[in-house]
Amino acid sequence: MTGIKMDILNYIVEENISVFDTMKKIDAGARGIAFVCRGLKLRAVVTDGDIRRYILGGGSLERAVYEIAHKEPIYLKEDQENQAAVLMRKHSITAVPIVNEREEIVKIRFIKEEFRDKEAEEKRSLDLLLVIMAGGKGTRLKPYTDILPKPLIPVGDKTITEHIMDRFAEYDCRQVMMIVNYKKDFIKAYYADSEEPRNIVFVEEDTYLGTGGGLGLLTDRVQDTFFMSNCDILIDADYADILDHHRTSGNMITMVCAEKRFEIPYGTVQLGQDGQITKLKEKPRFNYYVNTGFYVIEPSFLQKIPSNTFIHITDVIDKCIADGEKVGSYLISDDAWMDMGQFDELEKMKERLGSL
Repeated sequence: MTGIKMDILNYIVEENISVFDTMKKIDAGARGIAFVCRGLKLRAVVTDGDIRRYILGGGSLERAVYEIAHKEPIYLKEDQENQAAVLMRKHSITAVPIVNEREEIVKIRFIKEEFRDKEAEEKRSLDLLLVIMAGGKGTRLKPYTDILPKPLIPVGDKTITEHIMDRFAEYDCRQVMMIVNYKKDFIKAYYADSEEPRNIVFVEEDTYLGTGGGLGLLTDRVQDTFFMSNCDILIDADYADILDHHRTSGNMITMVCAEKRFEIPYGTVQLGQDGQITKLKEKPRFNYYVNTGFYVIEPSFLQKIPSNTFIHITDVIDKCIADGEKVGSYLISDDAWMDMGQFDELEKMKERLGSL
């Protein structure tokens, strides 16, 4: 193993190792994945989700992990390493091994490392419309929102919507449509009196229409691809790369998704039909991809929204999927997503932005 970084061994298991021992390896590596090898030669890949489904199906923990692993793992050759980020997004995976000419793993690229801070890099000019959904009541932030509408909640020295617009402005996305309802006059007055002029067109809901119905108000007003963001999130990612992925994939809508890991803080029990315990697992971990509330959208998506109807954007997306439209994802790491929709998350956002 000369010349091999020892940290990659944290994510490699031998093909004859048991499922149980692989679980321990995955838990220790904390990435939710293990590459099954003969020596360092890549043979297969297995995730904690694969093992969880196998166990729920009654599989034995003593079985060799190679028998249940995916035998056609996705990988790149050393001279293809620069394609790692694109490949992971294309296949919605969180890691890709880099192999040499003998198909031995020499490096592992993780999705999380693809989204390190890029503030020093020059941002590409995109000049796309930004739509901010700012019409909700923000009930999870009461009593703050009894006084201030959620779009004007301060996070440090700026409101949350100012933070959002400033991030898009780095990509020359300065044209903004803000869909408003709750305390809409308050929001409009705030920006009318703002010392920093902003190019905002306010679109007013007469009744609450939800994130889908509110977006439907733009049906005859938008002719080009646009970004959409909820008014309570910040995303640390390359917005130009998100747009490129959306266009290359030919999606009608692309949802930016974050990987979330959850751990049940108890030992769990699986029961058989007779009530007898068949399996035990101590503090199981689960991985999910969650909707961040950030999208890239084509105007044709708006045609899918019923007019003057309360509907969530996720319900419209379900309809698109049922109709066979291309609905894609762009995967980011959990720590690239900040959500101030609840009090504890708001405090975390303040800390991240250095305001405390």
